[in-house]
Order: sequence, then C-alpha cells, then structure tokens
Amino acid sequence: MRVYLEMIKFEHSIFALPFAMIGMMWASLAQSGSPWPGFAPFGLIVLAMVSCRSAAMAYNRIADRDIDAMNSRTQSRAIPAGLLKLRQVNLFLFISIGLFITAAALLNPLSLALSPVALAVTLIYSRTKRFTPFCHLWLGLSLGIAPAAAWIAVTGSLSPVILPLVGAVIGWTAGFDIIYSLQDEKFDESNHLRSMPETMGGARALSISRGLHVAAIALLIVAGQMAGVGVWFAVGVGFAALLLTYEQSLVRPNDLSRVNLAFFTLNGLVAVGLFVFSLLDALARRAA
Repeated sequence: MRVYLEMIKFEHSIFALPFAMIGMMWASLAQSGSPWPGFAPFGLIVLAMVSCRSAAMAYNRIADRDIDAMNSRTQSRAIPAGLLKLRQVNLFLFISIGLFITAAALLNPLSLALSPVALAVTLIYSRTKRFTPFCHLWLGLSLGIAPAAAWIAVTGSLSPVILPLVGAVIGWTAGFDIIYSLQDEKFDESNHLRSMPETMGGARALSISRGLHVAAIALLIVAGQMAGVGVWFAVGVGFAALLLTYEQSLVRPNDLSRVNLAFFTLNGLVAVGLFVFSLLDALARRAA
C-alpha cells in the first residue's frame, strides 16, 4: 500500500481537493443556503476527486516509465525501480477509472456525461511534455476543473460563478509547476522534452511563474466578488498572496536548494488556508 500511495503521490491530493471543497460549499450555498450538501454528495465528490487523480498519476507513471528510468531524480519511482510491475499499475489505473465513473454516475447525469472529459484532461497531461512547453497550463487545467466539477456534482449544472476560481487554480498550479520543473531543465533539453525552463531558460520561466501567480490572486478576487463572499475569504486571499510572494522569493535559476519547500509545503498551505478561510466565510454567510 505504501508503494501505491507513493506512486500516485497521495499527499499531493492536498493541492486540488481543498478547491473542490470550496466549489462544493459555494454550490451548496447557492442552491440551498447551506455550505453542507449532505454526506452522500460529499463522499461521492471525494471519491471522484481521489480516483480521478489516482488514475492520472498511474497513467503518468506508465507513460513516463522509460523517461523516469533515465532521470536520476525519478529512477526510484515504482516502475523503473522494480517495486511494481507494469501490469500491476495498469490494473490500478483501470480500477481508479472504474471508481471515478461510478462516483460520477451516482452524482447526477451531467457529472456522468462530463466524466470522460475530465479523464481526458487529466490523462492527456502526461503526454503534453513531449510536444509543448505549455504543459504546465495543461496540468493547471487538470487541477482547475476540480471546483467546477464539484459545483456540477452538487447542482447538476455549471454556472459562470465558479469559472474565475477555475482560472485561479490554473494559474496557481502552472506557476508552481514551472518552479518544480526547473530541476529538470538540463535533462529536458537533452531528451527533447518541453517545459518553460527548457524553452525560455530558467530566469524567464521564473518571470512567467510570477506572472501566473499574480494572475491567480487577481482571479481569486474576481471569484470572491462573483460568489458574493465576505471578509473571511478576502483574508484568505491575502494569506495566499503572502505565501506565494514568499514562495517566489525562495527560488533562483542558480539556486534550487529550497524547491521542495516552495513546491510542496507552501502550496499545501495555500490550498488548505484558502479552504479554511472559505469555510469560515461560508459559515458566517449561513449564520447571517
């Protein structure tokens, strides 16, 4: 079990799941005046999120197994290290897809109809690095659809209200993924793989990352205005802005010693922090 959880980087669920919960709360407030849609929708949303992400990570490990074997940073991953056989990972992939489609079917017809689209977005990401430096934005879209999917899961329809939050998650994710990809700039160049650092160089890629994070904060402000949030969400956006500013200060093209702090720790705090402040805001709006 440890090997499977490590393979899919289960702890990285902390990036997308909080935004799905925000989408769920906002949808429930819009529909019923309460941020809690009930145990059944909540459980199915969590199952859909975790299974879809698990499928995407398993497919990524399958698609990249030869590349991972050549990169010293990734040689210890389950398939190149021989910890899991390819057929075991394929079985895990198919089970995850089955759970995701089942959860979507149990939510509502629109969730089921759009489930192949969500799968396509999340699975295709693994191939984008072969042909475009905009792969970071595709990863952003993979995470960004989480709040919209949760909105659809609760209401059975899609509203423009949730779209700025989708854009914010895309910008935030693409920004931190560019930082993470700085580690593989030389490897990508040598193996004909695409990324912003490989195409633009480390310094310009970092500038793009910073611009994406500025855009993400701006879109969070717009999202809050469209959703009619209160002061607690505004505090959360300020908290996220401070963390992203600190994150950007930690990394230089010639100094990647604090990439893990910048990538995982701080972005985990951004996601969880925004969820906590969104929950406080939702509870305050319900009380009012």
